[in-house]
Amino acid sequence: MRGLGVHFALADEDVGALRALADEVARLDFVSENIEERYFTQLKDDIAQSDKAWDALHRSLAGGMLTWDGGVYPRNHAVLAGELLYTQDDYIMSLKTPEQVRDIAAALEALTQDAFRKRCFAIDRNDFDMDLNDEDFGYTWETFKDVRSLYCRAATQGRHVLFTADQ
Repeated sequence: MRGLGVHFALADEDVGALRALADEVARLDFVSENIEERYFTQLKDDIAQSDKAWDALHRSLAGGMLTWDGGVYPRNHAVLAGELLYTQDDYIMSLKTPEQVRDIAAALEALTQDAFRKRCFAIDRNDFDMDLNDEDFGYTWETFKDVRSLYCRAATQGRHVLFTADQ
């Protein structure tokens, strides 16, 4: 079962601190003890929680597959693709640059509900371990709107976006 996903619109000092940590475990500790704690309590406008819908969201934006490099830029960078800051199999940490964030925001803004619905229902059910129905689509669409809003805000502020998910 896929873990809970969160997108963070990071301040430059947080990006610098993450990149300065050469050890992946130290990065994971920094995210859980510093970034999550501060952003969830003090900077709530700079997060978009995708819960378990991140998997369907990524597949809908990246050609239907759950891969790091599937799909077409910039949509495929909205969730998984980007600079991997953690490579163990228990956690995902993928960072997008401000330039990528602007590209992603523009691509997500252009995506209508009908177009997203077609992408979502095109996911191969044999490769996807969850049911796809109208209720699931509604949940994924609401998640998409929150993530899209975060990318748009981050783009106007010139911020990086970090996607994380526990596995």
